[in-house]
Amino acid sequence: MGECKCSGTRTVDPVDEVLNRWDRDESALIGVLQDIQSKVGYLPKDGLYRVAEYLNVPLSRVFHVATFYTAFSLTPRGRHEIRVCTGTACHVRGAPLILAELERQLGIKAGETTEDLRFTLSTVNCVGACALGPAVVIDGEYYSMSRERISGILDRYK
Repeated sequence: MGECKCSGTRTVDPVDEVLNRWDRDESALIGVLQDIQSKVGYLPKDGLYRVAEYLNVPLSRVFHVATFYTAFSLTPRGRHEIRVCTGTACHVRGAPLILAELERQLGIKAGETTEDLRFTLSTVNCVGACALGPAVVIDGEYYSMSRERISGILDRYK
C-alpha cells in the first residue's frame, strides 16, 4: 500500500515513510502524528486509519488526539500561516477590522486556507505582543498591523 510503480520508479507514501521510522508502540502516537503533519503539512484521513492500524490503537483515540491538539490539522494548510491576535488589547485596537480586511483580501474566512495553498488564516487569543496591537503573526514574524499595511505585507509572501 502507498507504493507507485509509475514510470518504472518506486516511491513510498509519506505516511508510510513516517510509520516505518517508528516502533509499533501506542506511546508513539503524538510523535507519529507530529511527524506526519510535518512531512505532509496536515493529517490526511487515510493516514490516520493507517496510524491506528500500525500502532494498534483504536481509531477513535487517533482521531481524538488529532482533533484535540490545535497544532494538528485534518485539512491542508497554506505555505504561510497568518495568525490574528484577538486578545483584549488587540481587539480594542482594531483586530476585528484587521481580520475582516485579511479575509476580504485573501478571499477566505478565519480557519480556512486559500485554494492555491499559499495562506492559512486563523485567530488566536493572544500572541504575547500586546504593545504591538493589533498584532498579526505570519510564519513566526510579528507585525503591528493596520488595514493600510496589509496589502504590502501580504505581497512579501506571494
